[in-house]
Amino acid sequence: MTKPLELGIDTFGDVTVDDQGKPLGYGHVLRNVVEQGVLADEVGLDFIGVGEHHREDFAVSAPEVVLAAIAGRTQNIHLGTAVTVLSSDDPVRVFERFATLDGVSGGRAEVILGRGSFIESFPLFGFDLAQYEELFDEKLNLFAELRKEQPVSWTGQLRAPLENQSVYPHLDNGPLKTWIGVGGSPESVVRAAHYGLPLMLAIIGGGPMRFQPLTELYHRALEQFGHDTDLPIGVHSPGFIAATDEEAKEILWPHYEAMTNRIGRERGWPPTTRARFEHEAGEDGALVVGSPETVANKIAYAARGLGIERFDLKISNGTLGHDHLMKAIELYGTEVAPRVHELLS
Repeated sequence: MTKPLELGIDTFGDVTVDDQGKPLGYGHVLRNVVEQGVLADEVGLDFIGVGEHHREDFAVSAPEVVLAAIAGRTQNIHLGTAVTVLSSDDPVRVFERFATLDGVSGGRAEVILGRGSFIESFPLFGFDLAQYEELFDEKLNLFAELRKEQPVSWTGQLRAPLENQSVYPHLDNGPLKTWIGVGGSPESVVRAAHYGLPLMLAIIGGGPMRFQPLTELYHRALEQFGHDTDLPIGVHSPGFIAATDEEAKEILWPHYEAMTNRIGRERGWPPTTRARFEHEAGEDGALVVGSPETVANKIAYAARGLGIERFDLKISNGTLGHDHLMKAIELYGTEVAPRVHELLS
């Protein structure tokens, strides 16, 4: 690998529980997310991504506010989303918020744009789910124009046009680093390549090597569109770290089971099983869970096979408690990261 692999964490700000199993208040969860970001910076991790959701089981509906709180207490870590649901937002306001975050953080803001796998924001903000694809396509087209930081003249079908309109603040060291989050759709990969934007692959089921065709497609499409073929690719995968493989799996399993089954009931999935969990936690599964050595080897395997430049470990897993998450972040920065770099050197 030509560049050191960047290592980050992602969190959706899941509502967690206390020692008695009682759900924490939303404010408590939000403050814990800030503390997790501060610790990630202290142990040398490169990035924290905060998800956007608008439902009972997640505390973060305004990730830029949480990221700004983290920015005020950190020095080096880059700050972004996982993801920003551009389809149900306004591209101008998204750009303004992240340009502001970039300014107050000294140039550390990033945004990962996606269509969103949860749909609560669409009726909440008055958007038609029947226009799911059209909304993202049109708004991404406008956002790409805004990144140029020039007066914008733009016309679409689903939003009022802009005529020679400037948007502020400008970035000190623009353009704003913008990724496209992709769950496995070839069309989404080609879309990212069309705009010459970095690709973030969400690998939440199955082994990372099944995404090789998508990374190859991305490079071919970049070349065909006349863009730099060295644009970064990242991976986002769920996981957890503890002292041993067994400890990590035993701590994670009940929270993973409850979370997966809760979401599964909404989407018509069959209940998950311990056997399925063990498979996903194995060598060819998406769950990056285990001891520091196991996690480091799994990250290095994905990095080699996919040629990625960043790996983001989604540490939040349902009601899994703050103390466990803090310990996992500490192990990630102090033990996993050095071992990953050693394996890839």
